[in-house]
Amino acid sequence: MSAPIITPGPLLSQINSPEDLRKLSKDQLQDLVGELRQFIIDNVSLHGGHFGASLGVVEMTVALHYVFNTPFDQLVWDVGHQAYGHKILTGRRDLFHTNRKYGGISGFPKREESEYDSFGVGHSSTSISAALGMAVANKYKGEKRQHIAVIGDGAMTGGIAFEGLNQAGVSGTDMLIILNDNCMSIDPNVGALKEYLTDITTSRTFNKAKDEIWNLLGKLSNFGRSAREIVSRVENAMKGALVKQSNFFEALNLRYFGPIDGHDINHMVRILEDLKDIPGPKLLHTLTVKGKGYKPAEEGNPTIWHAPGKFDKITGELYKSADSGPKAPKYQDVFGKTIIELARQNDKIMGITPAMPTGSSLRFMIEEMPDRAFDVGIAEQHAVTFSAGLATQGLRPFCNIYSSFIQRGYDQVIHDVAIQRLPVIFCLDRAGVAGSDGATHHGAYDIAFMRCVPNMIVSAPMNEEELRNLMYTAQLDKIDQPFSIRYPRGAGVMPDWKRPFKEIEIGRGRQLAEGNDLAILSIGHAGNFVSEALPELISEDISAAHFDMRFVKPLDEELLHKVFAKFKKVITVEDGVLMGGFGSAVLEFMADHKYTAEIRRLGIPDYVVQHGSQEELWRECGYDAKGIVQAARALLRKKISVKEKG
Repeated sequence: MSAPIITPGPLLSQINSPEDLRKLSKDQLQDLVGELRQFIIDNVSLHGGHFGASLGVVEMTVALHYVFNTPFDQLVWDVGHQAYGHKILTGRRDLFHTNRKYGGISGFPKREESEYDSFGVGHSSTSISAALGMAVANKYKGEKRQHIAVIGDGAMTGGIAFEGLNQAGVSGTDMLIILNDNCMSIDPNVGALKEYLTDITTSRTFNKAKDEIWNLLGKLSNFGRSAREIVSRVENAMKGALVKQSNFFEALNLRYFGPIDGHDINHMVRILEDLKDIPGPKLLHTLTVKGKGYKPAEEGNPTIWHAPGKFDKITGELYKSADSGPKAPKYQDVFGKTIIELARQNDKIMGITPAMPTGSSLRFMIEEMPDRAFDVGIAEQHAVTFSAGLATQGLRPFCNIYSSFIQRGYDQVIHDVAIQRLPVIFCLDRAGVAGSDGATHHGAYDIAFMRCVPNMIVSAPMNEEELRNLMYTAQLDKIDQPFSIRYPRGAGVMPDWKRPFKEIEIGRGRQLAEGNDLAILSIGHAGNFVSEALPELISEDISAAHFDMRFVKPLDEELLHKVFAKFKKVITVEDGVLMGGFGSAVLEFMADHKYTAEIRRLGIPDYVVQHGSQEELWRECGYDAKGIVQAARALLRKKISVKEKG
């Protein structure tokens, strides 16, 4: 039974675009804020999705679209977790129940979805650079647009954000950066920037003076720009005198305003109206609360309420699936618990994650061994080179990064790790299709871009036991090179997963099923789809041998020689892109050794896969159990079974 479609409140039901929003009086905005917040709560409780971030910026979202002439004025959201209100106000209210569902609207801003989504996002820290590029382009073209980047204090820790700030300060463009400060990304923020923002926020002397300055600014606003300029200069001088650290942004030639209460809609509107008329690059520091307006999210664990899944909106109770006996754990938890086991045995092991201690389950090690496990903030490049530095001193760093995010540190993987042949162990979580987060989060490319890097071992476990054993193997002293281990989002297949460690020979695969008609070669978790397909193949009198290759680099050449000596029909299965991936490696081996065989490669096709459940996307890409059966039939010219026709 499908969940009901939520009816919006009386004001929200009339808003099909920001143009409708701007017809409201300022006195109506507070009521609209309440309706918009409730609409998000109602929908996410029934359909799931990101939650706390969007509730935290409801007032900001309404104020931005009320004051600025979007989409002519261009609004860029960083990451996009917080853009639900934006989507609802920009013509997607009646489609919002399809958010993150297969064939529905995206959970992130997406250019092809709406003209109001000026820049597609999903990864962190890009908003300042993107908005600056737009501002410079429009300055060159002589257009008078406003450009606004909304970035969280967590996203501000990303290196590209600082690079954007550095250029913005000397760009001379009319650009507004809104720093949405809630002390959170997904997990609590870490690092010196967090401490710096806390100093600004808690300086009573500065905030008292700031309030007086803003009051004066409001009173003088009718006297034109010159009066506002004078007041602004006075404020800047007082900032330097009262809060020494506040000069950070101003040292980059960004005019700093704030901090202000991001939940005061009328104050937000008034300030944005004033800032709109002040030329040059500016930064407005707003203080918000993740989950604002929903008590369980405000008072509960903000990491859980980032994306809680479906829940009872009255009680705040999270819905759990029915208990059906022992369950296989999530791969991330197998990693998190296994690294602690290994670290107890090997004092050289260190753990590193860029701002995902809960998502990667490195938090277990951070809690037990805080001097050996590090959350380095949203800084993938730094995470990789920091790991390289540890490795130069004889340590064994496990650098845990989502597959999609390791792309952001690829230069460092090559330059700082592989060229120097340092034994950094990359544990790439969320490999393959990531589900409803969609195109920006699929871990589709790591096999292809890791296998072309010299000195890199590239591996993927088929199950939890294999993950443990690959981790054990990677940390052995005799391994003197970088080692990549990829595994998918979600649960594995082994409830009884905690077994004694065994070393796996590098570059050695294994045969899991005998057969005579064709060979199926798989890498990683996708091998389980082959196991699911084999009974159906047997029922259709198809005799298929199954080989779990374990390693993409080095390939098990001894095993491949046996395969191609026997089989003229071969299927490869992977949860990664076909272009340059595992199947390509097998084809290269076949060509290099002058074998002839008919090969069908199954994996992620050469197009951008959108969002949906993992099962829906596996099916779309054609490498689930059904897709494997169909490929085997086609390869052997078998007709479709009577059972499937029915």
